[in-house]
Amino acid sequence: MQTIEKLLLENKAWAAEKVIDDPAFFKRLENVQKPEFLWIGCSDSRVPANEITQTLPGEIFVHRNIANLVIEDDVNALSVLEYAVVHLKVKHVIVCGHYNCGGVKAAMTDQSFGIIDGWIKGIKDLYEENRKEIDALENETDRVNRLVEHNVRKQVLTLAKTATIQKTWAREERPHIHGWVYGLKDGLIKQIFSLAPPVKSLDYQVV
Repeated sequence: MQTIEKLLLENKAWAAEKVIDDPAFFKRLENVQKPEFLWIGCSDSRVPANEITQTLPGEIFVHRNIANLVIEDDVNALSVLEYAVVHLKVKHVIVCGHYNCGGVKAAMTDQSFGIIDGWIKGIKDLYEENRKEIDALENETDRVNRLVEHNVRKQVLTLAKTATIQKTWAREERPHIHGWVYGLKDGLIKQIFSLAPPVKSLDYQVV
């Protein structure tokens, strides 16, 4: 059996099982979605947002890219953020990286990865900013994982400065922004850094 055919068969089995367990499942999802969370994660196939958080379809609005980046001129990510925060009115935005991230590893080398080089430039800059601390760590795994944590923190701060978040924070006490890192070796999520809506715009309240 071809792999693509297997995927289609698995989809049919999944849909049938959902209807058996909950006959109204798809009817509820058909016309409305009210997720409480926006997930900005890495494209890595080992980090599926719904599965590792045990959430159902409709509960997390998801955007993924290499190394879970929030780049100021990335219209794709900013459009997702705008839709999730302004129209879906999510209460929480989660940036979730993962340890042993290939994109972060690539940023720590001088090797060229083609078009990806431009995408991970910000991580390269972040590495240079924190090189003394990171290079002092004893092994490569620890160095990569420390930069992973720095990267998540940086994306949370970048999110907080976007026009979408600033305008929403000026009017409402949402969304909270969370920086997490997922462990491939144990399946556990570590909370790294969070920001709560401030009393005044740009006065970040670190949680």
